[in-house]
Amino acid sequence: MSYSHHHEKHYILRTGWLRAAVLGANDGIISVTSLVIGMAASGASNQTLLITCIAGLISGASSMAAGEYISVKSQEDIEQADLHMESRELRKNPDLELKELTHIYTLRGLTPELAHKVAVQLTAKDALAAHARDEIGIHENTTANAVQAAASSAIAFSLGALLPLLTIVFSPVEYLDRSIVIVGVLSLALLGALSSYFAGTSMLRGSLRVTVWGVVAMLFAHWIGSLFHVTPL
Repeated sequence: MSYSHHHEKHYILRTGWLRAAVLGANDGIISVTSLVIGMAASGASNQTLLITCIAGLISGASSMAAGEYISVKSQEDIEQADLHMESRELRKNPDLELKELTHIYTLRGLTPELAHKVAVQLTAKDALAAHARDEIGIHENTTANAVQAAASSAIAFSLGALLPLLTIVFSPVEYLDRSIVIVGVLSLALLGALSSYFAGTSMLRGSLRVTVWGVVAMLFAHWIGSLFHVTPL
């Protein structure tokens, strides 16, 4: 079988959007559900809970989008600064840079002679790309896209925050508190399983990890909210 027919779709290629999406959905579920639980523990009315949930969804999605965009752009700035530095060194000290690349390949297991040949050939093809990949660790397959990360995070946050919002709208008033908690826990368990599935890891372990930390956050929010509870006269 020829090599051209042997192509593997590695999970690392999903890093750019998966991290932002999981972070956004996780934050949407935990932060908005915890916010609503805390407000409910303080004795807030259902209307107040609904307004709080909507405000949390809008502000949270906007914040996540802005945060992801700025974060990825900051990473891109660092990478570009390193590439400019490396480009300058390649112009000023090409022999030293070639020795540096040879040393890297030697440490990875090649003989000094073969490492030198590989370094020479890769330098001749694209010296900056070789140093970016093998010296700095910059690779196009794992580099995040700022707009994609921001959009993924905002959409995922909105979907996560939509769950407690729908619970408030459709749940019977007498069961509202319990419904919010149940939906929140189930949502976290499902998110953990899905994120682990796309990452190619244990769905059970991922589900438990996300759920446990989410429950801890909800319990803490409930405790804080209960401190402000005022019993009507």
